Amino acid sequence: MSDDTGFSAQQPIRVFLVDDHEVVRRGVQDLLDAEPDIEVVGDAGTADHALARGPALRPDVAILDVRLPDGDGITVCRELRSRMPELACLMLTSFDDDEALLDAIMAGAAGYVLKEIKGSDLVTAVRTLASGRSTLDPSTTARLMNSLREEESGTCSEDDALAGLSPREKDVLALIGEGLTNSQIGKRLYLSEKTVKNHISRLLAKLGVERRIQAAVIAAHATEASPPGAGHHRI
Repeated sequence: MSDDTGFSAQQPIRVFLVDDHEVVRRGVQDLLDAEPDIEVVGDAGTADHALARGPALRPDVAILDVRLPDGDGITVCRELRSRMPELACLMLTSFDDDEALLDAIMAGAAGYVLKEIKGSDLVTAVRTLASGRSTLDPSTTARLMNSLREEESGTCSEDDALAGLSPREKDVLALIGEGLTNSQIGKRLYLSEKTVKNHISRLLAKLGVERRIQAAVIAAHATEASPPGAGHHRI
């Protein structure tokens, strides 16, 4: 597999910036626009503006501030990726927050960096994401999932709840555990996005949880409890 991203000065990486601080947006834009193979195609200072403007710009990479005045970058990431499944989202934050990082992972973000990051490292992160790779450290992801499992371990009816899921709901749950968006789950299982949403609503109710991330933890438990190669069959 080649390391070449396929981007160049003639066909640059299209970047969309979302941050409520104009100074940050301008600084990041100046930094990225100085690179011959990167072009900032637009920016936004609020979640609403980002969702209204982002899809029309067809970016390859979105750099999203985690905290926004009218919402959060994690929700923007999930919404943009449901409309543009190929979009790579890089979360940008001024503080180290495990819960926000875990939510970002579950929203399908491919990277998460602190605002203190060196300019050259941010440029590298954008190129990494544009090439289809992730900057998330697997060991960090595993540590966060383990800590969340410990918090959720008080529920003992997990096995019974899983047994109540239909085979299709179990497939959807497994893909939630992999961090896929509704759109990606639909493509993997050849279902419409509306059907995927219906399956998710039903399986959350059956599992007795309200948040998608809690379902992901249960999916991780189920994966660990299954013997290698057991019971996963494709249609």
